[in-house]
Amino acid sequence: MKSRLMACTAGLVLGLGLGLGAASAQDLAFAPGEGPFNWDSYNAWKESAPDLSGQTVTVAGPWLQPEDGFFRNVLAYFADATGAEVIYTGSDSFEQQIVIDAEAGSAPNIAVFPQPGLASDMASRGLLTPLPEGMGEWVAENYGAGDSWVDLGTYKDADDNDQLYGFFYNVNVKSLVWYVPENFEDAGYEVPTTMEELKALTEQIVDDGETPWCIGLGSGAATGWPATDWVEDMMLRTQPPEVYDQWVTNEIPFDDERVVGAIEEFGWFARDDAKVAGGAGAVASTDFRDSPKGLFSLPPQCYLHRQASFVPAFFPDGVEFGTDVDFFYLPAYADKDLGNPVLGGGTLMAITTPSDATTELMKFFQLPIAHEVMMAQTGFLTPHKGANPEAYKDDTLRGQGEILVNASTFRFDGSDLMPGAVGAGTFWTGMVDYVGGKDAKTVASDIQKSWDALK
Repeated sequence: MKSRLMACTAGLVLGLGLGLGAASAQDLAFAPGEGPFNWDSYNAWKESAPDLSGQTVTVAGPWLQPEDGFFRNVLAYFADATGAEVIYTGSDSFEQQIVIDAEAGSAPNIAVFPQPGLASDMASRGLLTPLPEGMGEWVAENYGAGDSWVDLGTYKDADDNDQLYGFFYNVNVKSLVWYVPENFEDAGYEVPTTMEELKALTEQIVDDGETPWCIGLGSGAATGWPATDWVEDMMLRTQPPEVYDQWVTNEIPFDDERVVGAIEEFGWFARDDAKVAGGAGAVASTDFRDSPKGLFSLPPQCYLHRQASFVPAFFPDGVEFGTDVDFFYLPAYADKDLGNPVLGGGTLMAITTPSDATTELMKFFQLPIAHEVMMAQTGFLTPHKGANPEAYKDDTLRGQGEILVNASTFRFDGSDLMPGAVGAGTFWTGMVDYVGGKDAKTVASDIQKSWDALK
């Protein structure tokens, strides 16, 4: 559910229907040589690009109107350089269709997966082809937190060997705290740069007689999921990324003391009546879509709201980024030396039917221009360190892109990687129980029991 929500509201929308179209050389959205794009690297690549006239590359994914058109605008630069035709097909049932097509031997050349789980499963069944040689080294060198992206795109093949299958293209950020600059200025508050400073600010706001946080877990049948994001962020800020990985695969139990500690870190903010709007008892019943509205009330009901990059969709009409609202990176602990971890999600490209032209297209996606053209059109974020941040269409995206480039570690939403009955089941309900007063250790043990029942 969470990965779907991020995809729907971060700019690459999953909607209804089917999009089909080819990119051709004459459809260049931005004239070469103009705008904040890396034309030199594109032109250099173009000079050595092979002649692929008469060849076709097919791509399938979840992107529909208008984002399918933005993506075709990127593909047009590949077509212009090589003479190849690239056909992108978008579907709202992509995840079901790609499995059917791959099993039938009729898969497209490239599939765009909304998250790693399905890609990993297909790789283990021999339905994917490893990425071109050297691509892993390129990602490690040219992406912020590059090793993380290599790890996230590496899966077991049919012979149980690790291979790089996934190239991440369009990602999103969850490790954000939103605030109103004018409220901070009026109260004399500074944006914190460490978790210690964030906790000190929280206590200062309480001491000033105000309420620091707005938190809401309500989401109909999915109530509880916003708390799982909190816990995942706290895991990355209290434990090394290897421990996070062991947690999401259940190599360590859910009631391990390190996991319980991360839950209690969330509780430090959410289970104190003085720290959250409406008191701790309102956290579970407040709809997550309504919870940020307290930032904008007069006087403010709260000063801080932790939520992912999609949350502006639920801000009041007319709110402008930079003046009416801003965000900062949910900071790490200064004393734990864990760098700048970022929690998020994103789409990845994998090869389902190899060809020479397909290999060349995957190499094209390494160019800054393949990212910058998307950056300039829609809510697209990239960890590509070579992409010009000035290409982002607005300051909000530019700031989030900066967080990605400067990350030391990136990890996918953990609950989306867990079995559905846990990550989209007992983890959600367990967090509701926890904010309702149940002991963290007991909640974690109950979640572990549900996981054990699946084995």
